[in-house]
Amino acid sequence: MITTEQTEQLLTGGGNVLDNDGDKIGSIGQVFLDDQTGQPEWITTKTGMFGGGESFVPLRDAEVTGNDIRVPYDKNKVKDAPRISDADSHLDEDEEATLYAYYGYGSQDTTADVDRTSDTGHDTSGANTDSAMTRSEEELHVGTTTEARGKARLRKYVVTENVTKTVPVTREEVRVEREPITDANRGEALDGPAISEEEHEIVLNEERVVVEKEAVPVERVRLEKDTVTEQQQVDEEVRKEKIEIDDESGTGISDERGTRG
Repeated sequence: MITTEQTEQLLTGGGNVLDNDGDKIGSIGQVFLDDQTGQPEWITTKTGMFGGGESFVPLRDAEVTGNDIRVPYDKNKVKDAPRISDADSHLDEDEEATLYAYYGYGSQDTTADVDRTSDTGHDTSGANTDSAMTRSEEELHVGTTTEARGKARLRKYVVTENVTKTVPVTREEVRVEREPITDANRGEALDGPAISEEEHEIVLNEERVVVEKEAVPVERVRLEKDTVTEQQQVDEEVRKEKIEIDDESGTGISDERGTRG
């Protein structure tokens, strides 16, 4: 009988499944445990082209050899075993019976080892606990809580706008002045050669607009909270008791206000 400790060694050792002649069938895949005893019951091996298929092999009569496990079947027998396509971590009863029948084990052998016909039932999702199953249900707990109604925030962002200003600017323009020769300027006029070539220039100036920007604080803005009280009208029906007097004597009965009915 293969033990759980041995299967853990096989799964971590990266071994192979060998046939009855010691030839490799395929690498070790998964180990399936018996629902009742928790002992290893099935092992899978990768078979087919490039290991694309996975065949189930019973661990009954198998033996561990180092990191490998040897089963009493030939390679073709294992490769042609029925495929269980939707088995992830559990085999149902029909799937297991199909595999046992293929490997030549009868229903009596299956029942004796697996105890599928027990009247007490068993846990199929894990280890057995007791003969009873606990049923739980959710309860709805309703309460009240205070929560924020909303948020108000200040957000500062930058916009661009055009500002137009008129600025006076000055410039110098050339003007030609002609003056006749007089006694007052005759000396300056005759200062120099009588006939010559000459150039005279002056610098013309003008004002240029210079723009500068300065950030200046203009106001401060903050958020404050005010408590506002408003009146809400509630319209609801209420019940009250009334008492009527039924007098068959015809004499009238005084009520507590002193009147007679």
